[in-house]
Amino acid sequence: MEELQGDMFTVETLKADLKALGVAPGMTVIAHSSMKALGGWVVGGAAAVILALEQCLGEKGTLVMPTHTGDLSDPAGWRFPPVKESWWPAIRETMPAYEADLTPTRMMGLIPECFRKQNGVVRSGHPQVSFAAWGHKKEKITNGHGLSYSLGEGSPLARLYEEDGRVLLLGVGHGNNTSIHLAEYRADFAGKSLMTNTAPVFEGGVRKWARFDDIEPDSDDFERIGEAFERETNHVVGGKVANADARLMPVKPLVDFAVAWMEANRGR
Repeated sequence: MEELQGDMFTVETLKADLKALGVAPGMTVIAHSSMKALGGWVVGGAAAVILALEQCLGEKGTLVMPTHTGDLSDPAGWRFPPVKESWWPAIRETMPAYEADLTPTRMMGLIPECFRKQNGVVRSGHPQVSFAAWGHKKEKITNGHGLSYSLGEGSPLARLYEEDGRVLLLGVGHGNNTSIHLAEYRADFAGKSLMTNTAPVFEGGVRKWARFDDIEPDSDDFERIGEAFERETNHVVGGKVANADARLMPVKPLVDFAVAWMEANRGR
């Protein structure tokens, strides 16, 4: 039988890498991650990554992850993949409503899907763009996540901004840097447009399709924004966690920079 090749990583080696990057006790960190990017063999898999992060942050720290569920939406807008129009009525009639403890993430990766199930983790109430949190400020971060303007001032992203949170990109790029969405809500730029969204929710114990206002999100330039932020400021610390490229940065300067960048560049 062929032996596994490559490097082996453990909770302790991951902790050492995270500490070297700057993850420290008491921080509030939103982590975006790719298990595959860590490479090698991680003893314990996604659970080991979560434990390493939590142990670095300690009892006064807070760990946050996006646990989005974009499939809880009207099938008429589905593109990746689309479904037959003849299916739309049945999907609308039968799609289960969002339940924080049950609804799985979609396209978030192994680590957030594992994290949301952990004892002591709480999850915000938005049916499409929820966030899960563990630790000292978990309730403050996740409470009051309203339906309308879902990644704006009523969202966990705004709470992360207020709490001087940090973004950890673990094997992913700025295209996954959800905090930049907060800048979209704050920036004034040409082409900014509103939309009406829908999702299945429980209201008073009854399943219904909720309608709510939002802005049309656009992450196509997030990589450019992130690259400019790294190039023009000294806020980003880079390093390796296992074999993954990792970056740690503060939310507040990132969002403020992205607001100014969007106002100068979007719609031009």
